[in-house]
Order: sequence, then structure tokens, then C-alpha cells
Amino acid sequence: MKKPTSPLLLLSLLFSLLFLSSLFLFYPQSSNLSRFLVKTPFRPIDLLPFLPHGISLPILKSLNSAVDLLPTFVGSVASSENRIEWKGACFYENEAWLEFHNESESKFGGGKLHIKVNNAHSWTCMDLYVFATPYQFTWDYYFISREHTINFKEWVNQKEYEFVKHNGVSIFLMQSGMLGTLKAMWDVFPLFSNTGWGESSNLAFLKKHMGATFEKRPEPWVSELNPDDIHSGDFLAISKLKGRWGGFESLEKWVTGAYAGHTAVCLKDSDGKLWIGESGHENEEGEDIIVVMPWEEWWEYELTQDDSDPHIALLPLHPDMRKKFNETAAWEYAKRMSGIPYGYHNMIFSWIDTISDNYPPPLDAHVVASVMTMWSHIQPAYAANMWNEALNKRLNTSGLDLPDIIVESERRGISFDKLLTIPEKDDWVYSDGKSTSCVVFILEMYKVAGLFHPITSSIQATEFTIKDAYSLNFFENNMTRLPDWCNKDDTVKMSYCQILGKYRMELPDYNTMEPYPHMNEKCASLPPDYSRDYYC
Repeated sequence: MKKPTSPLLLLSLLFSLLFLSSLFLFYPQSSNLSRFLVKTPFRPIDLLPFLPHGISLPILKSLNSAVDLLPTFVGSVASSENRIEWKGACFYENEAWLEFHNESESKFGGGKLHIKVNNAHSWTCMDLYVFATPYQFTWDYYFISREHTINFKEWVNQKEYEFVKHNGVSIFLMQSGMLGTLKAMWDVFPLFSNTGWGESSNLAFLKKHMGATFEKRPEPWVSELNPDDIHSGDFLAISKLKGRWGGFESLEKWVTGAYAGHTAVCLKDSDGKLWIGESGHENEEGEDIIVVMPWEEWWEYELTQDDSDPHIALLPLHPDMRKKFNETAAWEYAKRMSGIPYGYHNMIFSWIDTISDNYPPPLDAHVVASVMTMWSHIQPAYAANMWNEALNKRLNTSGLDLPDIIVESERRGISFDKLLTIPEKDDWVYSDGKSTSCVVFILEMYKVAGLFHPITSSIQATEFTIKDAYSLNFFENNMTRLPDWCNKDDTVKMSYCQILGKYRMELPDYNTMEPYPHMNEKCASLPPDYSRDYYC
């Protein structure tokens, strides 16, 4: 099977396409001459990469974005009888069907996927596709109007054969075509760049897809805060704007609606010393773990060593919530969790609550399944850590890999998109212990500390996103009770204290939501407004 494409290969294919297009222009086949005479030889945007960057890039930026890297689900084909038709990015008339065969004379045979493409809008356009089953995937590109085939030489096992027979091979279109995909790659790579370019790319992405404003704050951008004014349970909302975590956080913010991408919590010991609890702190071995560390050490790191350009806001607990906060129970929980790995197992499941209303277009459950399938082939250990164990929990199974999970789910009559929505349980224990992301670590601490009483037993902290957390009405709502140094030099007075960062941190819906039983277990989160049903 073909391997996933790379930027270098895509560039090579683009230049090959342009070379072949020039041949077609001067030497069209006689049988197709009439079609070539009426078809435009190229669209202007097809040749933008050859213009000077100062001209081409602004045009490209107005046409495509990083999210165009996501494929669009076209449909699934299981036989020659259930043919599907669709409109592509390049070819407007497309048809697909599947023919089972046993050319390999293997136990379960194989299949030939037929893709018939027609009516391209120009000579120089191209459609890119990914084809996937739970067990394997491949890709192909088309720039000639004719019938193409993808040959699955043999099915991996009987489970794949039965799955394809009933559910088919899934087809995904790279909606932006060759040029758009290249442009999207150009957009998405800078999100992870640890440079000023990376920061500006993340700002542009969040402005475009979430409507964030990023207004500059007056200097100084670092608060001269007094740790004595910070109390146990106070929440730290953190937003990183460049580098590895900056790029990841931008994508996380986009799908969840959160205007922060990381969190930490404050704790004071019996001597009044301030500590920070954080899930996702990198240790000396490069592992992201849960830590409890002195405030001075944590703050010094954020000021001098964290090169992701962190922006940090302190969200003080309301006095009534501070009285409820059981400091002893919180410390016991923090010490028990210290050293455990960051909660990768259930990270995506706090976001996916519904079958269709949590996926920003063109993302959907089919795309998620396809990406999981592809990533399981590329990094099987990583895939097992990210979702396999969690999906096994939902089926009450153990040890199944992703293909078997999908097959088993379908066998039970649970569609994969439905399986993804089953709520995570706080008491689930994974192979490396309890799994808590940055915000889940804090909310589980809030649970044991009594802040969700009397509905604690009905709250699954693992179902909360960062936005869900800072939307809780646990925080200070009287600005006169904020410390004197809180936003002292800012012309805009906020109900929380930004203590670091050049841009003003926005937290829409901050401190507005009363906790309720089974909170956030079935909530929508679609951009740009991320509206949700009441008591979802």
C-alpha cells in the first residue's frame, strides 16, 4: 500500500502535474480534442506558487487555511451495487464502486475500488484522496478524466473482510486539492514554530477561526504580584502562542471553544507557602507528568525558560467557595497524583460529546476514525496511549487494537461516532494509573475538596474542557475584592487578574455557569459562537 504523503512528495507531484499539463496543452489526444478546446487550460490560482511570494502568499492566505489539511468524508462503498457519486474539488462528476476479488488466492480475498472522475474545472487541477478501512489505508491523486482503480490485494483478516462487506471502504477528499493542501501545510507548520513567525501564525489562526481579538496590554506585561494574596484552589488559565504547545493549543482551542490551552492550580501548605499543582509539566526525561512545585520555581520557569510565550491569568475563587475548599483533602489528592503521566488517554473525550455537533467542518467522526487508523499504523504505541485504552473502557473490553475496536463496536450495533460520545468516568484506571489532563487534574481536586457538593457523585471531571472549567461560577465576581496589584496598569478592568502576557486574555462566558448533575456530558461546541443547550 502507498504510504502517507510528505510535503516534498506533494511538491514533486505539483511540478509533475504542471509539466504534464503543458504536454496535454500542445499534444491533446484527438478523441478528447473537443473537450480540451472548451476547457480552460488553467485557473490563475493553479499557478500562484510560481509568482513572487509578495504577490502569491497574500492571495493564497485569503483562499485557504490550516484547517484545509482535514479531509472531507465522501462516503463508503461496499459493492458494485451501492455506487456513490459526489462533487470533488477538481472533478465535478465522480463515481465509486467496489469489486471483491481473490486475485491473491488468499483466504479472504481482496477488493478493487473503482474511482471514475470526470468534468474537471481546469487542465491543471488535481484531486487528492485517502481511502481507509479500520485495518489499512492508502492515498491517490487524479488529474486525468477516466476510471482509476485502487487495489486492496488482500484483506488483512476475516474481520476486515466482514467489515468492508457490510460497511465498505471509506473515501476522503482533500477538499482544497493539491494547491490548497500545500497552502494549508504552509499555514499549519508555522503554528508549531518556536519563532515570532509561529506566534503571528497562531494569532492569525485564532482570530480567523474563533474571532479572538488579542488586544495589546499596556506595559509592564508582568505583574508585581504578592503571593500572600493567592489562595488554595485559585485557578491559573494559561495560553501559549508558539512552539510545540502553542500549535497544539491553537487546535485545541479551535475545537473546544476555550480561550486558554493549559491550566494549573494554587495550593498553600500549613506554613502559608504557595505551591503550584500542574498536570503536563515536562520532567528531565522529557515526559509530561503531574507535579506539585514551589511557586517561586514555577513562576521563574514561566518568566525565563518557557519559550512558548505564555500568557497567564489568575482566577481567584469566590470567598464562599474558598470556605468550602477542603485544603487537607486537596493536598492528599495532589500528593497521590504527583508523578503520574499527563492524561493523554482521555484528552479527546472531554471534547467529543455529540455525534455531529463537536466537529468543526470539515472534521467529522469519519475523519477522526480515519486519522486514528492512519496514526495507528504510523505510531501504534502513541495511538494505544491516546485512544485505544479509552475506547476499550467504553466497550468493557481489554487489549483490542483500533481495527478490532471498530469492528466490535459495529457488531454490538454501536456506531463508531456514538462510541466516541460515551462519557469518560473519573474512576477509570489506565495501565499507567488515573488519567487526568491539566484541567481534569484541577476539577478532580475541586471534587475531593468539596466544591461540587452536593452533586459530586454525578460530576465527571473528565468530561470538562478548559472552557467548561473557567465557565463555572466558582470564581470572584466582585472586583473590589481583587488584590490591589490585579490589572493595576491595564486600562481595561477585568474580573480576573492577568499576571503575564503582551495580549489581553479573553475568557468568554467566564464565571457564569451553575454546576448541575452530569454536566458537560452531551454539549455542542461548534465555532464560531460555540453555543450549547442549557443543562447539556
